[in-house]
Amino acid sequence: MDWIAVLAEEARRNDIILADQWTAKYGIDRKTVAKALSRCAKRGLVERVTHKVFVNKLAPNFVPQDLVNVLRPNSYISLESALWFWGISTQTTALLTCVTTGKPRDFNGKSFALSYRSIVPRLYSGFIEKRTRYGKYLIAEPEKALLDWVYLCLQDGYTPDTAELTFKAIDRPKLIESGKRYPRTVLNLLLPALAVQPIAS
Repeated sequence: MDWIAVLAEEARRNDIILADQWTAKYGIDRKTVAKALSRCAKRGLVERVTHKVFVNKLAPNFVPQDLVNVLRPNSYISLESALWFWGISTQTTALLTCVTTGKPRDFNGKSFALSYRSIVPRLYSGFIEKRTRYGKYLIAEPEKALLDWVYLCLQDGYTPDTAELTFKAIDRPKLIESGKRYPRTVLNLLLPALAVQPIAS
């Protein structure tokens, strides 16, 4: 099989390669697919994410967001990455921060860096869907990203610094209502900070 031709054809539709899907799609056993992808990785044609997930380097518009719900189906972008996306924070980072009801883990490569933090299932809400050229991903709404960030900071044992944040994108009633699902300490920290800045009506 001409694997370069296969990669080029697949790159028209997807930037992510799932080895198990290729096994079924092309009727080839898993070992053969694994060996072929390993050889392609050595040639720089694909980038390994896990033993079953690869980035197709022939795809021209790969973005790490396409990996978010592939690596952890029950997850969404939140925390620092979502705070920057919504203009609440000006701090940018190459690390894509996510929360999940699954296992926490970091995934790092030359073209991606994702970090998953765990939350309890009852807090898995408050996100919207965004699309990329090849797929889609979930990202927290502004209020949810802020609540997640404060909550997990407190879980880690330190008080987050809200002084550098801008709350214009925050809907206060929505924040308060959503915040009722979190420990009271989260809103106790946020509400005084919100009171001294303009917020969305």
